[in-house]
Amino acid sequence: MTAFLEIDHVDRVFSLPDGNRYIALKNIHLKIQQGEFVCLLGHSGCGKSTLLNIVAGLDRPTQGGIILENREVKEPGPDRMVVFQNYSLLPWKTVRENITLAVEQVYGNQSARERKAIVEEHINMVNLRHAADKYPAELSGGMKQRVAIARALAIRPKLLLLDEPFGALDALTRGSLQEQLMKICQEHKLTCLMVTHDADEALLLADRIVMLTNGPQSHIGQILTVPIPRPRNRLDVVNHPSYYKLRGEIVYFLNQQKKAKKRQSKTTAIIAKNGLEKVNLNIGFMPLTDCAPLVVAKEKGFFAKHGLTEVNLLREPSWKAIAQGVASGRLDAAQMLASMPLALSLGMEDQAPIPTVTALTLSRHGNAITLSRQLYDKGVRTLADFKRIITQNRDKLYTLGMVNPASVHNLMLRYWLASGGIDPDVDVKLIVVPPVEMVANLKAGYIDGYCVGEPWNSQSVAEELGFVIATDSEIWQSHVEKVLGVKEDWANQYPATHIALVKALIEACEYCDDFRHREEILDLICQPNYVGSDPNYTRLGFVDPYHYRTDKSSQPLSTYNEFYLNQTNCPSRVDGLWILVQMARWGLVPFPRNWIEVIDRVRRIDVYSEATAQLNLPGLEPDRTSFKLSDGTIFSPDNPLEYLQGLKIKRDIRVQEIDLDSVTTEAA
Repeated sequence: MTAFLEIDHVDRVFSLPDGNRYIALKNIHLKIQQGEFVCLLGHSGCGKSTLLNIVAGLDRPTQGGIILENREVKEPGPDRMVVFQNYSLLPWKTVRENITLAVEQVYGNQSARERKAIVEEHINMVNLRHAADKYPAELSGGMKQRVAIARALAIRPKLLLLDEPFGALDALTRGSLQEQLMKICQEHKLTCLMVTHDADEALLLADRIVMLTNGPQSHIGQILTVPIPRPRNRLDVVNHPSYYKLRGEIVYFLNQQKKAKKRQSKTTAIIAKNGLEKVNLNIGFMPLTDCAPLVVAKEKGFFAKHGLTEVNLLREPSWKAIAQGVASGRLDAAQMLASMPLALSLGMEDQAPIPTVTALTLSRHGNAITLSRQLYDKGVRTLADFKRIITQNRDKLYTLGMVNPASVHNLMLRYWLASGGIDPDVDVKLIVVPPVEMVANLKAGYIDGYCVGEPWNSQSVAEELGFVIATDSEIWQSHVEKVLGVKEDWANQYPATHIALVKALIEACEYCDDFRHREEILDLICQPNYVGSDPNYTRLGFVDPYHYRTDKSSQPLSTYNEFYLNQTNCPSRVDGLWILVQMARWGLVPFPRNWIEVIDRVRRIDVYSEATAQLNLPGLEPDRTSFKLSDGTIFSPDNPLEYLQGLKIKRDIRVQEIDLDSVTTEAA
């Protein structure tokens, strides 16, 4: 369905006198349907009024745009009318004359009788007949606001914009006007966008409540749908079963933003230096095809181009070694599993929390689930076949390898199994196997399959040891795979170096996704000091069509290894949230009650945005929308706990208030 109003990836950046920039709004993307009432809610300074002014055409976005009925908004117009908190009435004109001024401006081509009828209609609409000839100085605050509303409605706008219109009124007057506004909007099917600080006001008026995080770089933190039927009155709203839950969500969000504000002063000034704090870096990686961006950045000079003159790429034996290297400071940064920064930050497996951040996604896709040749010979071709074999052979516990409990491989394998009715902790056995040892373990019969990145799936297929039953992109279409990870302390200590590192790797990722370079990159990564694998099967899916089985059945997978295209590089919050939900699903970590704070702190879109701005790239975050997985389930970024609790196969869900410096339990 085409939106009536679309706020299309809006940024608003203000230049400061000292030459720096203040990013008020970042990547605000919102679609509003005709007749919908939407409230913008957040603390002072989060950019609510700035966004409203952009929609009104009173201000222009730095990036993005406003689309109203398929036309871009570039300036103020009569199709939008704003009601301000301060009434904005002309003091020398009466109620009737203030309304008439707007009507004559818009409907000057109509007869005097028609214009007068419009004015009188709207005086009656807001119950001001008795005060029609009074001046603003003779009116109460509530009456003045009714004049402002009548004036706005009299030009019959397509969109009504309200900037805290009742904020300065007493409770009784405010309540009366809120109910009057509701009635008018419903009768005339008005589309409304309203700024408010008041949770109860939002719940009374809104169909959806859009909650904005603190500035700078304010973004949409959460959207609540209000399921209370219309027509509404205050008593019905308070007595509705959803009321206290929704109100609690709003108050909790606002309180979390208040806490986050206290920390923001430490990380707001991302870069104000010309030089780098550190130019010699040790960066860890695993010998997998998708280490390509790191290899390219080193071998093609992208690190050196951005001032990182001495970068050592260190091949690590396992993901555990990567985590320990970053935690100890032996490694400045590392190629990490997408889930690893969250796992380290939350203190997975009873480890002390190590706040870790990612400002860059290095790759998407590139993993597969491989099962043994013996299972293939037993007729296994699908997940349903595998479940049948498990059911028929209860005396055998099939063992599957994954690279790390904190890995996306573990989460994807578990998701795939559970989607077929297989409990990964009951019906099979999952064990940790380093990527380079997967093929040897399958060959020796120690495992019956595994989930890993390339080239270790293709090697098993090439050596006729197994077959690929599913790729990660078949399970989750936009699956995020590897990220750049650094300790939060390191990022705060070396902000300019961090941005330079991100810039170098963005350019390397772009180089990797130009298929004209893939043969050259294949030669680079197959060197012994990098992946050290046979190019004949490393090229599968990277350069050539992908082989699923030993009979050479192949399929072109142009995005099997994706490094730059389709907004790959942004450390998307929605991606991070899905990973967090899956980790909580299997009891690996508690689900954070303050998940918005956790995601914002771990996935540093502010650093990514600064890096892309310096590279003159748009740096857009992927749309903040729900998405469908292979089993047909829909994941919504606004209801993660509801989604989590609705999953059929899962462990006991723990919900905790998370302090990223010391994990403390609030509720279970």
